[in-house]
Amino acid sequence: METVMRDKLFVPALPTLWPGMLLHRGPPSGFMPFSASNVRYFYFARNAIWTTVKMLGLDSGEVLMPAYHHGVEVEAVVDAGATPRFYRVGGRWDVDLEDVEKKIGPKTRALYLIHYAGFPGPVEEMRRIADKHGLPLIEDCALSLLSADGPVPLGTTGDIGIFCLYKTLPMPHGGALTVNGPRQYSLPEPPLPPSSSTFSHTVSSLLQNLELRGGSIGRGVRGLVRGLGKGAVKAADIERVATGTQHFDRRHVDLGMSPFAHRIAQAQDLEGVVERRRRNYFFLLGRLRDVSSPLFNQLPAGVCPLFYPLVVDNKEEVLERLRARGIEAIDFWKHFHPACDASAFPEVARSRRTIVEVPCHQDLTPEVMAEVATVVRGALTREPRNQKHAG
Repeated sequence: METVMRDKLFVPALPTLWPGMLLHRGPPSGFMPFSASNVRYFYFARNAIWTTVKMLGLDSGEVLMPAYHHGVEVEAVVDAGATPRFYRVGGRWDVDLEDVEKKIGPKTRALYLIHYAGFPGPVEEMRRIADKHGLPLIEDCALSLLSADGPVPLGTTGDIGIFCLYKTLPMPHGGALTVNGPRQYSLPEPPLPPSSSTFSHTVSSLLQNLELRGGSIGRGVRGLVRGLGKGAVKAADIERVATGTQHFDRRHVDLGMSPFAHRIAQAQDLEGVVERRRRNYFFLLGRLRDVSSPLFNQLPAGVCPLFYPLVVDNKEEVLERLRARGIEAIDFWKHFHPACDASAFPEVARSRRTIVEVPCHQDLTPEVMAEVATVVRGALTREPRNQKHAG
């Protein structure tokens, strides 16, 4: 799949849907959650979190969660009836295991571990702590689909694995809940989502792919179709359940994953996805380490990076510069959930002020990554606005 050079750079935040994926079927996958023996698929990963709280009977107690969180997973836990309590995470996404032990109390019902951007958290250590205190361990792999800790796939060590599919694969939606270990739970199959919503997201991804490959012509066609589509959706009052939203919505908690989304997942060359993401991450690591100290100096075996975590001091300016040049960079996890006292976690507060998501997904060729690296270097080396007119 070759991407043509464009007159204007366009780097979408997420991978796009190639037309051939609508028909192609790949070999059976050995990756989680597709290889799990007990798995249920949902529209959102947050639905799986809500279901987990109910399924494990956690709604009468506390769930110990990381202070570095998106917020929607905390909302799902709270909506399901549990109370979140938070433990410390360091500036390099390192979990303070002593703080975890210290925070466990008589009301604690479960431990919750997030694997950030494909990089494994201390899951074996958390497993030992959970077993010591007789608690279930929930592994949140929403940002770490296809990743492993060496030979061990993420999402298989905890009692429960939570996955988001559409952040890593070009799917219209998709989340999953896997149950590990000897105890099995009977989970009903969630109802299918509105077909209009699936269709809308699919067309949007196809159009992004057209712009990625087609330069100015693709961009023009995408703009025209989007304009017509918005009018048609509004006129027909079509229900579109948006992905990538910031908050949990109880109205969508029972939505499952469509057969069409399953088909797209089956069309993916997952080993190729991991290989291309690692290649692109290594490229950025080599080109950017001298202008921005990397969060991680290496890419451990088994890691499938969701994005390149760029550490900056002037986050808003860098985001503006990258977006102006066609890179859909994202402000990574800027806000604490209101239940978490930000003043108690200064390392997390700094991470929220300084980390930018730079895309390194499987759609991006080495030629595009070279352009991305050049643009990022330029954004980092330009003089900050507040210093331009100093003196």
